[in-house]
Amino acid sequence: MTDKKKNDGRADPVLVRLPEELMRALDAMRRAEEDPPTRPEMIRRILQAWIEQHPVKK
Repeated sequence: MTDKKKNDGRADPVLVRLPEELMRALDAMRRAEEDPPTRPEMIRRILQAWIEQHPVKK
């Protein structure tokens, strides 16, 4: 796998296995949204929020 950015707008896929407890929590968070997102979209939102709250120090 390379670190080169794709020019076609697609993102690299990531497979993540979640234990039942985390999956239930994820689904509960999705249901709490006004317009419930898909599981992958909810994971992207959670990850983006965490990254914004924890910037990498250079």
